[in-house]
Amino acid sequence: MTTIAVLGNGRVGGNLATSLALAGHEVTVADRAPGEAGAAARTAEVVINATPGAGSLERLAALREELRGKILVDVSNATTDGPDGLPADLLYPGSSLAEQLQEALPETRVVKTLNTMLFPVMTAPAALTEAPTVFLSGEDPQAKQTVRDLLADLGWHPEWITDLGGIRTARATEAAILFVPHVIRSTGFTPFAISIAR
Repeated sequence: MTTIAVLGNGRVGGNLATSLALAGHEVTVADRAPGEAGAAARTAEVVINATPGAGSLERLAALREELRGKILVDVSNATTDGPDGLPADLLYPGSSLAEQLQEALPETRVVKTLNTMLFPVMTAPAALTEAPTVFLSGEDPQAKQTVRDLLADLGWHPEWITDLGGIRTARATEAAILFVPHVIRSTGFTPFAISIAR
């Protein structure tokens, strides 16, 4: 059992929290109430950033002490939105939210994952007709192994998990968010994920 704090109680955070709790982990969900995120992070082994990406850096940088030594799993994408509310452009072109978080939180082990799919796939990958791929980016091998174990608890088979390397590789997966609005406009809000076919 892992003690997990999920920051963000929207569709992504709520979905992850419910599934991880059902898998036997001790899960706390923190919303935007003052002090709640810090209290949750302080007592957790793993913190999941499921806050809206545009404000994640500011929110999490304020928790530097609470996140010291923790594993921070970043599942958000930092974008500016178009008129229809869907992602239109990257907030950190030439970088990534994960890189910005790692720079702001040097004593926190940041791992980027689960950001290349619609949220229902995060906890039900086997529901897709084809095997999806989930990516890992981060500097700490032990932290990435912990995240691998959590992904397994969410239904991700080992062969569906691809470790891309260091945190800089997160800029590639975060850029994949630019596919999403076009796919949704083309086929509707049907769960999908990026998959590496071999």
